[in-house]
Amino acid sequence: MRGGPGDAERRQRWGRLFEELDSNKDGRLDVHELRQGLARLGGGSPDRGAQQGISPEGDADSDGGLDLEEFFLYLQEREQRLLLLFHSLDRNQDGHIDVSEIQQSFRALGISISLEQAEKILHSMDRDGTMTIDWQEWRDHFLLHSLENVEDVLYFWKHSTVLDIGECLTVPDEFSEQEKLTGMWWKQLVAGAMAGAVSRTGTAPLDRLKVFMQVHASKTNRLNILGGLRSMIQEGGVRSLWRGNGINVLKIAPESAIKFMAYEQIKRAIWGQQETLHVQERFVAGSLAGATAQTIIYPMEVLKTRLTLRRTGQYKGLLDCAWRILEREGPRAFYRGYLPNVLGIIPYAGIDLAIYETLKNRWLQQYSHDSADPGILVLLACGTISSTCGQIASYPLALVRTRMQAQASIEGAPQLSMLGLLRHILSQEGVRGLYRGIAPNFMKVIPAVSISYVVYENMKQALGVTSRPPASSGTRSSVLRQYWILDPLADPRSPCFKSWISKLGHWILDIEKPQRTGS
Repeated sequence: MRGGPGDAERRQRWGRLFEELDSNKDGRLDVHELRQGLARLGGGSPDRGAQQGISPEGDADSDGGLDLEEFFLYLQEREQRLLLLFHSLDRNQDGHIDVSEIQQSFRALGISISLEQAEKILHSMDRDGTMTIDWQEWRDHFLLHSLENVEDVLYFWKHSTVLDIGECLTVPDEFSEQEKLTGMWWKQLVAGAMAGAVSRTGTAPLDRLKVFMQVHASKTNRLNILGGLRSMIQEGGVRSLWRGNGINVLKIAPESAIKFMAYEQIKRAIWGQQETLHVQERFVAGSLAGATAQTIIYPMEVLKTRLTLRRTGQYKGLLDCAWRILEREGPRAFYRGYLPNVLGIIPYAGIDLAIYETLKNRWLQQYSHDSADPGILVLLACGTISSTCGQIASYPLALVRTRMQAQASIEGAPQLSMLGLLRHILSQEGVRGLYRGIAPNFMKVIPAVSISYVVYENMKQALGVTSRPPASSGTRSSVLRQYWILDPLADPRSPCFKSWISKLGHWILDIEKPQRTGS
């Protein structure tokens, strides 16, 4: 079914809909009438953009309302977009969407739904009892239904940009097309970098203690948290607790920028113009971007470890440390521990992304009836849980990396490879030896997340980042887009297109009221 009814029949149907919405019969639709009409037709409450009134840019004659012709033009555009989405779901192109095609579409987005759930989605639109959805059923069901704006989901659920716990191995956040066009993306990255700098400075003593325990703690040397702090203060005073923090802060900006640019380029190189990636594709692109960034800035990681572990008076500063390493150990020393570091990206990024997406989808499915904004506590909890789980999985590789970076600076320490060091730790200390220093690492998570979030929000205000992406304007249909926000069907290549399917399913599965039977 690729055509649909003729123009005359279509205009008659739209005309009846216009008359039904035009409650005062003045031949125009205003905000109040559209709000009442959507509620009466089962479209739900209009979105927040509707509260601001009708946009003059979308009103062809700038009179603050929609006449019949303007209404027809909008619905014509929307039907075309709905038809594109219908064909993308109709995988075998037989003109009908069945249960298996619904399950396949959700599975491609990383969302697993049961046969019963898929049947519930299908039944909500199936008017003729065939257990399939044809074009007319699809069109009539969604022509005037309002759904949660997917750009809001992208905006409110960023966590690798917002939350900094000292590791940069997470998959980069997605930015909407609107954020890229308006320049909000780089302001958010700058806000994230500043938040990371303050957060890392605030938790630097715990980070130095973690590195200290990773390298020096053993079965024979039962170094604990208090003992480690006491030892560092006795050796270099309270200021010594911040050793290595300068370069740890300095590497945030280049690492974040390189990872973001690499992520965008890898997406285009592998998937072409496909803007929206499935969860698995995001993991692949994010891991490759992380590996690219780590490859470029890895000498800074080695310098950070050496400066963190240095004794009083050992180095005059960053450049002196770099010169001494180069002079005594050669350029290869700047990439000691590189292999376990890169390998650690896979479990960290994979588990962090999987758990965060699971928690996000669960929340959106159950609680996002009015807004995609999860609130501070939910966002912090989801980000903290996912990042902590990722750290637990990758921690043994992080410990091996740190010891390999520090080997040459420790007198009498054996110069072992990654596998040799793993075998040595397991034989001498057992599995527990792979988790030396994880206690202070856990202790810094909550303060790091809290500090980074507070600083990020304040930096956003200082940089003029809007509370949510602004709605697009300048087209005739933007009047009604005040009700459907940024229309996710506007471009099948946009970040909204496939994600809209996911949000669509969540909304249908939760809706309790009877569905509209069509026009």
